[in-house]
Amino acid sequence: MRVIPYRVYDGAENMRIDEELFDEAITSSCKEPVLRLYGWKRPTLTIGRNQSCNGIDEGFCRDRNISIIRRITGGRAVLHDSELTYCFVVPVDFLRDGSCVIKSYREISEALVLGFSEMGVEVSFIDNKKVSVKNPYCMAISSGADLSVCGRKFIGSAQCRKRGYILQHGSIVFDIDSSLVSGIFGEDEGKESVITLMEINQNLASDIDFVCRNVISGFEKKFGTYV
Repeated sequence: MRVIPYRVYDGAENMRIDEELFDEAITSSCKEPVLRLYGWKRPTLTIGRNQSCNGIDEGFCRDRNISIIRRITGGRAVLHDSELTYCFVVPVDFLRDGSCVIKSYREISEALVLGFSEMGVEVSFIDNKKVSVKNPYCMAISSGADLSVCGRKFIGSAQCRKRGYILQHGSIVFDIDSSLVSGIFGEDEGKESVITLMEINQNLASDIDFVCRNVISGFEKKFGTYV
């Protein structure tokens, strides 16, 4: 597995790099997975590949200089701010259950479970699917592919598939600015359904390098090392 170390970019650059990694893997017929970790220079809203902006206050975003960027992956809107984001690109046939969407989500996310286990945080898959048709905010809903702590959503992920490859990226939430969430979505629905790393362990939330090392370790345990 090739690892691209943690760096911070603006929103458009982060999405561009993810898409370029995906395309490079496809065009080069890469046989090994690639893991990239990154952060965000300022709050950014990404929306799913086929999502409309219904229920999103675009004026609020403009007033606060929050960019709205479309992802290549599906799902609903994500407010990226105080978080660690991962991107994992892998050939479908590298995975045990790569042809099955839900099973591949879980297989990849098992690396995150391993990484947080090393930090003393018990992360588990969400069993109960909670979906609000009207809610455009990703963190306010959950599926069997999401990860939770104490029954509350902690890590949300999304996928894109193309020509035998998978790109999965997701948000590991360090903290949430409730005023931004309520301003963008009209209500603070995410507050009760989401748990942040700050709530789980303040020491971890203040040490991004330590968290990155352990997340990488979890992926290496799951998928091996590669240079």
